[in-house]
Amino acid sequence: MRGCWGVKHPLRIDEAEVSLSAIRAQGPGGQHVNKVATAIQLRFDVAQSSLPDDVKQRWLQSGDSRLTQEGVFVLKAQRHRTQEANRLDAWARLHETLDQYAQPPKRRKPTQPTYGSVQRRLAGKAQQAKVKQGRGRPAGDD
Repeated sequence: MRGCWGVKHPLRIDEAEVSLSAIRAQGPGGQHVNKVATAIQLRFDVAQSSLPDDVKQRWLQSGDSRLTQEGVFVLKAQRHRTQEANRLDAWARLHETLDQYAQPPKRRKPTQPTYGSVQRRLAGKAQQAKVKQGRGRPAGDD
């Protein structure tokens, strides 16, 4: 089990549920970049994981582009030049994503408009009504 760094909740992701593979990094880097696999591809099956059901549902319904249709979270870490640094980065980013879906979203409390805002709205409507009333045919022009 890898621990979560600076996390406010007790959720953990078991290492057995995560698949890490070394792949070649994209982008510039000269001749060396074509010979070594320093980037890390992390695959985490959210749908089949041991996470609580509410967290899984929030994650699967999030519309995250890194989720496949089968519910597998795929993350590519290639920020660093070494494989180990990218591996740590991939784990950190996985835990950041987990933190995002671990807490349920705050419920919106419907609010009432203030007395002053209601009065301003009604005064504006009355002013507009007067303007429009003045646009009619003048009285006594028959």
